Amino acid sequence: MASTEDERRTSAAADEPEPEITILPPKPIASLSVSLSSLLSPPPSKPLKIPSQISAVHFSLSLSPLRSRPSLLSTSGAASSSPIPALSPLRPLTRRPSDPSHPVGLRRCSIVWFRSDLRVHDNEALSAANADSLSVLPVYCFDPRDYGRSPSGLDRTGPHRARFLIDSVSDLRRRLRARGSDLVVRIGRPEVVIPEVARAAGADGVYAHLEVSRGEVEAEESVRGAVEGEEGVEVRYFWGSTLYHLEDLPFKLEGLPSNYGGFREKVKGVKVRGTIEALDELKGLPKMGDVEVGEIPSLLDLGLSPVSDGAQDGKSATNANASSLIGGETEALERLKTFAAECRAQPNKDGNQESIYGTNFSCKISPWLAMGCLSPRYVFEELNKSAIRTISAASTNKKSATSAENGMNWLMFELLWRDFFRFITKKYSSSQRKVDAVPATACAGALV
Repeated sequence: MASTEDERRTSAAADEPEPEITILPPKPIASLSVSLSSLLSPPPSKPLKIPSQISAVHFSLSLSPLRSRPSLLSTSGAASSSPIPALSPLRPLTRRPSDPSHPVGLRRCSIVWFRSDLRVHDNEALSAANADSLSVLPVYCFDPRDYGRSPSGLDRTGPHRARFLIDSVSDLRRRLRARGSDLVVRIGRPEVVIPEVARAAGADGVYAHLEVSRGEVEAEESVRGAVEGEEGVEVRYFWGSTLYHLEDLPFKLEGLPSNYGGFREKVKGVKVRGTIEALDELKGLPKMGDVEVGEIPSLLDLGLSPVSDGAQDGKSATNANASSLIGGETEALERLKTFAAECRAQPNKDGNQESIYGTNFSCKISPWLAMGCLSPRYVFEELNKSAIRTISAASTNKKSATSAENGMNWLMFELLWRDFFRFITKKYSSSQRKVDAVPATACAGALV
């Protein structure tokens, strides 16, 4: 019986049709798995190409699935396709400061080109370079074009002025050394000297103050053209030779009135910017290039005869007075301090005609202002403090208080005249355009 039952089941199974087998296409998840696996697999190591300037160093970096903080090296050349950029020696290094308000980029080295700004106090070019750079290289050039005989047969720079300038440069070097820096001194044209020093020191920035005369403006343009021809070097110019800042004038320089009265009316209400404090410490000199600081030249080196105090053509008193002037910021600050004390003790600039005569008729700081050993804003600020103290101490004496106020007005009058002539000279000194108007002179500005 069992055998018969098994045979019947086998026969029935044989009579049933075989099921159709269907092969399904692969699911999308299979394709996704393949893609993910390819993404998760680490890519092969790729050596980075290093610029030729540092080709002596051989190394390679490989990518890792575990990435740490971003690299701070800048991108250059063929290595730019790599997620980790390669080091470029022609770009400034950057750093990530803890203070978010601090600028993230610092220059490798900046040159401060000193001109008629031979001071440490209220020097925006020096302060900006020190803040922007890892190292600072101050430079001063004795330009041969400023010496020798002019076409009219006169000395372009006389021995007394040259002696005063040498004193000022020497004092600047001492003050820079006291702050951990130094002063590179050269005899040569700035458009030649500055690029050479920049290449030797690996500098990527040049900072300087603007000047106003035609020759000075042409020198600025020549330096910019020569320096910016070097890859990765930037030139920054600042304004710092007047009481009022050029950018604060209520008119464009082209619209500057050609007479002092019109200028004075237009600048009424313009505020004098605050001074920049002298830095107690400066960034050190760059280690690259080992630039020699050089010697400060003598009068003979500049083609001038030594200064003599003897009587010549009845001018012994003039020569003695000129020779007694000592150039430099240190002497300038002492003179200003003494003059401020005299103003507090005897504020005699009260508009009386007799007050403009005698040995103390003036503050006598013009030579130091001309060389930039003193900032006009600093003079205004210090004497304004003296006037305020004098007015406060003499508040019960109206005559003394009024005298102190008049003394400050007199100072503003003199500094405004100086501003007017510097701005009018700047207006007509551009070598890139011609101005049809006749430049203003002392006769053009009537006293009002």
